[in-house]
Amino acid sequence: MNKQNLKRHISGQFNSELENIRHQVLAMGGLIEQQLSDAISAIHHLDSNLAHQIIKNDQKVNAFEVAIDQQCMRIIAKRQPTAGDLRLIFAISKTVTDLERIGDSAKKLANVALEKIDQSKKPLLVSLENLGRQCIEMLHQVLDSFARMDAERAYLVHGQDAKIDQQYEKLVRELMTYMMEDPRSIPAIMEVMWAARALERVGDRVQNIAEYVIYFVKGQDIRHLDEQQLSEIMASGIS
Repeated sequence: MNKQNLKRHISGQFNSELENIRHQVLAMGGLIEQQLSDAISAIHHLDSNLAHQIIKNDQKVNAFEVAIDQQCMRIIAKRQPTAGDLRLIFAISKTVTDLERIGDSAKKLANVALEKIDQSKKPLLVSLENLGRQCIEMLHQVLDSFARMDAERAYLVHGQDAKIDQQYEKLVRELMTYMMEDPRSIPAIMEVMWAARALERVGDRVQNIAEYVIYFVKGQDIRHLDEQQLSEIMASGIS
């Protein structure tokens, strides 16, 4: 969905206000994408300085969420938006909530980098990094779909969560094997386990954002639909 199509849904009276909020959401998304990337790098290098910086930057993520939510509430109170505009405000508000939670996941990953993990467990960190890179790419794509309000792109991203889940389950099996072979490793392995779980949740949050984009464009709530039902909505001209 291109910018011209997006503007169909936005009343000219407060187009600039909504556009400003959208830009802030994308700025917030860019910060969180960087937070995730830095967290994976911090784990790879066991860089405590970078990890502490990620934890500190989480305050900026929280500030974005509060500011954008306040602006959305102000627009609803002042402008009495139409149904199409309300859909956009809803998509923005829900997206911001999930972005903030992805930011929390980056913070959890940073805490793993602060743990003293034995170098013999390095293969586990490599598997964690691979999962992390997949999540970062998925986040990047969904932010692009949000910027364009591109339902087709969002639909493709939506389907990628299954791959994240598969990679997560594979990693959990590896972690369980390590713990059974060396019970002394359990505390360190549990830290990696929690980090893997945080990344799996990132995939879920990104999938949610894809659903909000589709909801805005198609006017249909696709939560809890099976693949056949979702395909039918994507093929329809509903808006």
